[in-house]
Amino acid sequence: MSVSDQVLTGERADLLAALQLRRGFLRQTMAGLDDEQAARRSTASELCLGGLLKHVTLTEHRWMRFAVGGAEAMQSEPVDWAGQFRMLPGETLAGLLAEFDRVAAETDALVTTLDLDAAHPLPSAPWFEPGATWTVRRVLLHLIAETGQHAGHADILRESIDGAKTMG
Repeated sequence: MSVSDQVLTGERADLLAALQLRRGFLRQTMAGLDDEQAARRSTASELCLGGLLKHVTLTEHRWMRFAVGGAEAMQSEPVDWAGQFRMLPGETLAGLLAEFDRVAAETDALVTTLDLDAAHPLPSAPWFEPGATWTVRRVLLHLIAETGQHAGHADILRESIDGAKTMG
């Protein structure tokens, strides 16, 4: 049975609906773009829409690895910190969207099974309070905020490319 076939209620349903809504805003921002537009830097920053999509996908994937297995699991795969924010040669928007959808489906399935109160110590990083732990619930809230924030960034980038807006 897929996640879409299951009936979720309560907190899990609310968390998943909030994350899916924000993913939908981000995905909508990519509608109708070609690869050149998705790779284009349209503002003063280094960001492009394809790179922003890659970043959100990687972030969700890594945080869900954390939710399942803690900081060690989160950090067990290498990250191309600079490359995640741009489209590299050979990458396509269709391929990035397919990976975004694959990671989203994995997360959605995990939300139905994980203990929302399970907690892990955060990895050591200057932006985390030393010794702090996060629950799976807090990870999901962070993903909702992160995806929503980047959907807003994507809207600005898209408007700079062709005037299109996600909302309004």
